[in-house]
Amino acid sequence: MSQVVKESKHFWGFAASHFSYFFIWAITYGFLTLWLGQQAGLSGAQSGVVFSLMAGMSLLFQPLFGVISDKLVFKKTLLITIAIAGIFIGPYFQWAFMPILAISPVLASIVTGIVLAFILNGGVSVIEQYVQRASLANKFEFGHSRMGGSVAGAVSALVAGRLFLWQPNAIWWACSASAVLLTMLLLFSTKINFSNAAAAMGASNEKLTKKDIFSIFKLRNFWILALFYMGASALFDVFDQQFIVFFKTFFETDSQGTIMYSYMNSAQTVIELCLMIPMPYIINKIGARNGLLIYGFLTFVRIFGSAMAPSWEWIVFFRLLAGFEMPLLLVSIMKYISGAFDIRLYATVYALASNFAKQISVFIFSTVAGSMYDKVGYQSTYLMMSAVVMVITLVAVFFLEREKKVNPVEEAAGGPVEQVTESRA
Repeated sequence: MSQVVKESKHFWGFAASHFSYFFIWAITYGFLTLWLGQQAGLSGAQSGVVFSLMAGMSLLFQPLFGVISDKLVFKKTLLITIAIAGIFIGPYFQWAFMPILAISPVLASIVTGIVLAFILNGGVSVIEQYVQRASLANKFEFGHSRMGGSVAGAVSALVAGRLFLWQPNAIWWACSASAVLLTMLLLFSTKINFSNAAAAMGASNEKLTKKDIFSIFKLRNFWILALFYMGASALFDVFDQQFIVFFKTFFETDSQGTIMYSYMNSAQTVIELCLMIPMPYIINKIGARNGLLIYGFLTFVRIFGSAMAPSWEWIVFFRLLAGFEMPLLLVSIMKYISGAFDIRLYATVYALASNFAKQISVFIFSTVAGSMYDKVGYQSTYLMMSAVVMVITLVAVFFLEREKKVNPVEEAAGGPVEQVTESRA
């Protein structure tokens, strides 16, 4: 008889990995614009170029990372490489960024784009698809592991603002410390139930071929999903890039705005954390496609509402909607790809339809939005963003196909959880 183990024995390593990785993500996306403006002296348009180049560089990484991940499956070579690269974030911003900026702002943007794209924009799909596959093999819900990311957002919001006020470069050293933790977790903590690996690898034992990989480009649904991400999810990120600058305009001093921004982000991530518990079960009931569509409409409401908000209290209200949006998107997209596409190509589809397509849009819109902020202001720019989100979401309503139901806890190969063995390095 197979030895049954408690879920916590093979679950918490993945939740902790999510925490350590998204702690880096939350600090970078929450405070990079502020750091570039106050420490490096870059304008809104110049900061937009940095984000555009992050997105542009990730276009080189994501297709390659997707194919490599589908071939590696549960081997952690690429994961550990990304984690080790994260350790060098602190040294880079402390000692390398300013000398490079003195040589050329363009060169600083390019180098920063490469570094952060490798770790974040390109690396996120590697982390996410690995945990999703682990959830199918180990029979836990991806959304529950992803709660670690929500906790990281709350912790970073509380900690990073104070670190920044104390010593701006301290936020980057916090990223390095978190990357050390991530590396240790990947090496020693995460475990995979290989006796149930077929749940995450597909029934066929055949190796992936170029024909298999390129077959996804013939699927209309692949392109509709990519379009949805280009319109809804990408503008979600572009909207947030310089949101802190907009938010601080409602306050008399920068420090007041920074502290309130930290509290607001903490409240948002608490909402995310609370909703991550029931969200997998909600999506199992309403369907992943419907979850994606609801996310699109909520994103429109948040951007449009922020543009029309008369005071910071209303800005906070619409910002807190992101606490509902993220659980919807994160759980829905994982379940949707698992149910709508060949599971053997999971990482490739996720990297291309979700992240690659999204980064093309971020690459375009970051520079455009940065320039528009300087020329026409935040409100007018946000109104244009919201219109794009609405149009793209309506396209998805009519053309995005329904998925097959995939419930890793109840359906992934059935039966009790087998003895868990160490994941292959």
